[in-house]
Amino acid sequence: MSLFQPLRLAVFALCTCAAPAFAAPPADLDARVQAAMQAHGVPGMAIAIVEGGKPVLAKGWGVRKLGSNDAVDADTIFPTGSTGKAITAAALAVLVDDGKLGWDDKVIGHMPWFRMYDPWVTNEMTVRDLLVHRSGLGLGAGDLMFVPSSSRSRADTVRALRHIKPATSFRSGYAYDNLLYAVAGQLIEEVSGQTWEVFVRERVLKPAGMGSSVTEQSARFANPNRAWPHARTGGPVRGMGEQGVLDERKTLGDNGAPAGGLSSSANDLANWLQVQLGKGTWTGPGGTPVKVFSGAQSKQMWTPVVLTPTPSWPGKLAAASPKFTSYALGWSVRDYRGEKVLDHGGAVFGVQAYVAMIPERNFGLAVLMNSEDTQAMRGVALEIIDHYLGAPKTDWVAAFDEFMDTRIDGGLKTLQASAKSRTSTGEASLPLAGYAGRYRDPWYGPIDITAGDGKAGKGPLRVDFTLTPGMAGRLEHVHHDTFRTVWDDPAIEPAYLTFALDAEGKVDRITLKAVSPIADFSYDYQDLLFTPERQ
Repeated sequence: MSLFQPLRLAVFALCTCAAPAFAAPPADLDARVQAAMQAHGVPGMAIAIVEGGKPVLAKGWGVRKLGSNDAVDADTIFPTGSTGKAITAAALAVLVDDGKLGWDDKVIGHMPWFRMYDPWVTNEMTVRDLLVHRSGLGLGAGDLMFVPSSSRSRADTVRALRHIKPATSFRSGYAYDNLLYAVAGQLIEEVSGQTWEVFVRERVLKPAGMGSSVTEQSARFANPNRAWPHARTGGPVRGMGEQGVLDERKTLGDNGAPAGGLSSSANDLANWLQVQLGKGTWTGPGGTPVKVFSGAQSKQMWTPVVLTPTPSWPGKLAAASPKFTSYALGWSVRDYRGEKVLDHGGAVFGVQAYVAMIPERNFGLAVLMNSEDTQAMRGVALEIIDHYLGAPKTDWVAAFDEFMDTRIDGGLKTLQASAKSRTSTGEASLPLAGYAGRYRDPWYGPIDITAGDGKAGKGPLRVDFTLTPGMAGRLEHVHHDTFRTVWDDPAIEPAYLTFALDAEGKVDRITLKAVSPIADFSYDYQDLLFTPERQ
């Protein structure tokens, strides 16, 4: 699972399905949803289906929060993660329609203070480049600036981008990132004079009839009809153990909202699908056509720009392997059963979403779920898609189960093998007080490491990621100069911190690595390099 695009378990293989689309959802949909939820302990789910340009289903199942009786309905809002990247793209499309920018305008032309690590890339980066994951940044680069929360501003986040070294050359390949969508959100503010939150609300959500959808975390918390996040964090790797309620304020910082901060409902996503399938225009209340963006911009947003790695899925998922995959402006574009599909997955910790469209069938689907049990959501979604394509019935939930079980089991075995490879614990080189201090990474900023009460230098070491509220905990000695985080919040992925000493026996730098081999890529610990902050 990734933070904003869980498990690119894409659902696409080529075959011929001549049967026409049906006008009603599957007759056994209730039973299939309830069975998948029960088998995986999913608290709640909501689904929207649009066919023939009209909503044919918007419905909720289950509860908003474990331990409560508050039912999920078609207006319950869920964080939608990276499915909201299409919303940010649409906001830019509105500005293109307004004549205020162009897709191939240089970013620095509208935001003169924008900087990438490489000056040449700074000068060449276009608006389109911000949206298609070809910048040269590594997978999930910089995500720890807004995951799992943040106190920094969006502008400060964009300024930190200049310190992140590229992993590859510019436009040479595909690596999924969230940070440049935060840049896109700041660009919208620079061009329009309104924050991303306000502009999206006024120019996209309102004309699209998405009255329950919100762009601010505070607005989500103010709505009692909201889904709470849940996850299994009690086992050796995430995904094992009992389902539990997470802290809903530790899912994503507001600075990263343009990459995945929208919260929406089944009813609102049904309207959004109508806008998309209508190429920017939908039929609003009273039968009046409402244009959100032009057909010309719809074509731009749906046109593939970057080829992406085409997976070949194992076992029962093999039949779902695509023949091609690509990325457009906020949408993945691929094939499934001979049809072109636009889709996107999304996740913030404890909640997942999936949105898919088959434009030639005038069909769209959105699934929302308040847990991380990907197999339930993706399996149900693919069974619904098959129904509308007239394809043979397949138990896709079971197929995804097999894949996820193998993935988690593999991660557990790798973790166990890593632990066995340490033949001795090895004593630390320094007394605990010798590791204490303030350290700084060029793009993340400062962390504080204290020993005991921070003065006496006795007792356990503690680390505090100061710009990430709640990301603090003990440092447990592993071996030599490597320690393991034991976060106060167990939902945060643990990390190894390794201290390197200089010739005088003082800490020279700290490197990090996720403990779990299947940790979410947004915990990009490996990209951090902390050095002592000199007074």
